[in-house]
Amino acid sequence: MKKKLISVLLCAAMVGTMLAGCGNKESKGGGGEGGDSGKVALDIIISQYGNYTQEWWTEFEKTFEEANKDIDLNIEIVSWNDIYSVVNTRISSNEQPDILNISGFADYVADDLLMPAEDYVSDELKANFVPSFWESNDMDGTVWALPILASCRSLFCNVDLLKEAGVENPPTTWDEVLTACKAVQDKFGKDIVPWGLDISTDEGQAAFSYYTWNFGGGFVDDKGEWALNSKENVEAVEYIKKLIDSGYCNSAPFTDTRYPLQDAFSAGTLAMMIGPMNMVAADSKVNYVAADLPGEKTALGVCDQLMAFKDEDGGEARTAAITKFFDAFYECETYSNYMVYEGFLPATQDASENLAANAEKYTVGGSDATGDSEYFKTFCAVLPSCKFYPMQKAEWMDVRNGVIDVEQQVCNGTLGAQEALDKLQESVAK
Repeated sequence: MKKKLISVLLCAAMVGTMLAGCGNKESKGGGGEGGDSGKVALDIIISQYGNYTQEWWTEFEKTFEEANKDIDLNIEIVSWNDIYSVVNTRISSNEQPDILNISGFADYVADDLLMPAEDYVSDELKANFVPSFWESNDMDGTVWALPILASCRSLFCNVDLLKEAGVENPPTTWDEVLTACKAVQDKFGKDIVPWGLDISTDEGQAAFSYYTWNFGGGFVDDKGEWALNSKENVEAVEYIKKLIDSGYCNSAPFTDTRYPLQDAFSAGTLAMMIGPMNMVAADSKVNYVAADLPGEKTALGVCDQLMAFKDEDGGEARTAAITKFFDAFYECETYSNYMVYEGFLPATQDASENLAANAEKYTVGGSDATGDSEYFKTFCAVLPSCKFYPMQKAEWMDVRNGVIDVEQQVCNGTLGAQEALDKLQESVAK
C-alpha cells in the first residue's frame, strides 16, 4: 500500500506577517473602471496556505491579465493570523475587496455584503463542483460562496499492527472497531494504543460528528433543525464512553488533541484513529491505509471559501470580470496545479478525476516533488460522502462547545448521554 503522500508540504505553517500584494500594484479600492485605462480592476484577498502561496498567485495574475487585457487584478496574500482583522478593517472603512478567500461567510451575509454566487458563477462551473461542497455554502436557500479547496477525514489504520493482531481488513462497522481494538489490546498490551480519541476543547466537535453521523444521527435533522438529543446521538455518545471504559483509547482523551495522536500514529504506537488526509508525517515508516469511517461511511468535510462582495457602482462589467476570474481559476489544469501546489483536494469534479490519474504532472510548492495520483484517487473518492458542520446557524458556536461538554460529562460519568443531550437540545432550541 503506497503511503508516501505529499503530506511533507501540506498545510505548511502560516507565516505571521501579511505579504505584499502580487506584483506590488497599487490597489484601486474596489471593482469598477480602473482610472484612465478603462480596465475593470478587481481587488482580491487570498489567504496564505503555505510559504509559496504568493509565488503561485503571482504567476496566475500574470497569465490571467495576458489573456484578459480589459481586467486588472490586484491580488494580495494575507496570512491566516491576520486575515480576519485585515478584512474587518477594510469593511469598516468601506474598502472591502471584490473577491475574498477566507473561512466562513455568515456574518457577511447578515450584513448584506455579499453577492449570491448565482449572480457570477457560470452554469458550467456550477455543474462542475462536487455537489456536497457547493451545497455546503448554502444559507437559507442561497449559495453565497464557492469552495476554494477541500479536505476530509478518514479512518487511518496501521496495516501491519492490525495484521499482527489478526485483523485482516479495516473495520467497517462499529462492532468491528471494538473487535479490532480488543485484538490489538490482547496482542500488544500497553505497548500499542488501539484507538485514538480526541474529545478535547480543541476539536471535540469533530469527534461528535464522526460518531453521530455514522450512527445515523448528527447535529440537525432533515429539515435543518437542531436534533442533538436524537436516539442515534445518544447511542453514539454512549459508544464513545464504551471505547474509553474498555481501555482502548489514549490515556487522556479529554485533553489530548489530534496532534500528539497523529504523531503517535506516525511513530507506529497507535493502531487506528480518525484524522485529516495529511496527518501522517512525511518521514513515517508506517504502512497504513486510509479507509471509510465505519457505519454510514460519512466523512467530515472541510472547505474554505471564495466569495464576491457587492459593489453597487461596479455594473455588469465588474460582474463579468468576476465570472472570468472564477472560470480561469477553476479551469481544470490551473486548478489541479494549485491543489498539488498547496496540498489540498479539489472541490471540482473534473480536477478530482484529473488528479486521480495525472497528479504527477504537477509539483508541490517550493519543491521538486510531484503529486501522487494514488493519494488523490483515495481521498477524492471520499468527497461526495462529506458532510459539514452547520456553521451557518446562529447557535453553532454554542452547539460546538456544548457537544464537547456533553462528551466529557458523559465519559467522566457526570451525566448520562440522554440527560446531557436533552439539556443541550433544550438550551439551543429556545
